[in-house]
Amino acid sequence: MKARTIVLTFAMCFVALTLCFADNANMGTWKLNEAKSKLGGGPKNTMVAYTADGDNVKVSIDGVDAQGKPTHTEWTGKFDGKDYPVTGDASSDSRSYKAVDDHNLSFAAKKDGKVTLAGKISVSKDGKTRTVTADGTDASGKKVHSVGVYDKQ
Repeated sequence: MKARTIVLTFAMCFVALTLCFADNANMGTWKLNEAKSKLGGGPKNTMVAYTADGDNVKVSIDGVDAQGKPTHTEWTGKFDGKDYPVTGDASSDSRSYKAVDDHNLSFAAKKDGKVTLAGKISVSKDGKTRTVTADGTDASGKKVHSVGVYDKQ
């Protein structure tokens, strides 16, 4: 009887966690729609995937750098506004994401504690389009602004 209760408790926790992430409009895989985007030069994120990783979210980003070479970055954390380490990105060593509401996040990328890129992510009400608006400073100190539009895959 005790083992049955423990197994049932674990199953219920797993279902609750799955439902929690299922309600987040950002979850899933997103492909860059270059025709609708206005990118500020430099690196380009072509595919972004948000997946559940225990009670965290894992964000995997594939793209190309300014020279056209493939890039891959990963971030795992919570949408709580705290800094979590990022791997694969020369311009940042940590990122934070904060949930504004069900369809919007704010984010900041930092290098050595200094914000290098910040912006917002908005998912359309129908859940099919994701828009990332970002402002920052490139490696040469030049201000950059970009708007990336992504389609749900």
